[in-house]
Amino acid sequence: MGLTSTDTASVLAIDAGNSKTDVAVVSSAGAVLATARGGGFRPPAVGVTAALDALAEPVDRALAEAGLASVTHVSACLANADLPAEEEQLAAALDARGWGSSVAVRNDTFAILRAGVAEPRGVAVVCGAGINCVGMRPDGRTARFPAVGRISGDWGGGWGLAEEALWHAARAEDGRGGPTALSRTLPAHFGLPSMYALIEALHLERLAHERRHELTPVLFATAADGDPVARSIVARLAEEVTVMATVALARLDLLDEETPVLLGGSVLTAGHPQLDDTVRDLLTARAPKADPRIVTASPVLGAALLGLDHLNAAPEAQQRVRGHWEKP
Repeated sequence: MGLTSTDTASVLAIDAGNSKTDVAVVSSAGAVLATARGGGFRPPAVGVTAALDALAEPVDRALAEAGLASVTHVSACLANADLPAEEEQLAAALDARGWGSSVAVRNDTFAILRAGVAEPRGVAVVCGAGINCVGMRPDGRTARFPAVGRISGDWGGGWGLAEEALWHAARAEDGRGGPTALSRTLPAHFGLPSMYALIEALHLERLAHERRHELTPVLFATAADGDPVARSIVARLAEEVTVMATVALARLDLLDEETPVLLGGSVLTAGHPQLDDTVRDLLTARAPKADPRIVTASPVLGAALLGLDHLNAAPEAQQRVRGHWEKP
């Protein structure tokens, strides 16, 4: 289905994460003309050219389904676009593909934020494999962090939580640290008898490196059972989420205004009671006007809404495209 002569402006919305990519073609009236899904977007691992070659597959499918050769604007929210310099590099590379007359690239955390608000105003904290936080105002001001790991001051995210749990469990078993049930629950998840056996399996790659992410739910289950060490790790994550959100609110002069704080990513949307309750309590104490909300909408909705913002689309168009992804 193509565009009519009275509805010629269009957006190519891209939400590209480490594990999967979602693409949508949306008209300026908010009609979703096509969608497609592809694999992960990992320029640091494969290079920008190869990453864009992989991205081209779902993009070409979506454009073909929409009956378009190109669009008015490309709104791309991309994992690994952590610094403005990386956004500029990726925007230039996307522009060279000729998919749209204009291109805007943002870190994929902005997609979570925009998906959860009626206007481009608020703060989002995303905790999945990693952790990040961004904020924005309708006047274009933004707040963000480099979010490239420990060298940029980050702590948390699924990978970081798993490593923290392993650290405490190893020390509990060999006597360097205090006792914790993690020394039993972590190896038991893989059917192993001890932390020594788990350390050996990970070090010798009998267990694939990627399987470490399976330990994050084990950490939360152990915390829910009352283990003090596991609970302290969860409490530290709640502190980190709150600090990031509060700093972003302060940078945007939003601490004294009613402002949504969107919580997204697999860790923050999993419904862990201790984490959820502690984040809300800390935000209430430090940013009383913050309105914390869990975001479960598809991030590609946020990329589409950012594209419609660029086209100055009518509110009705934004409501229409939101309705596509927020059907009951």
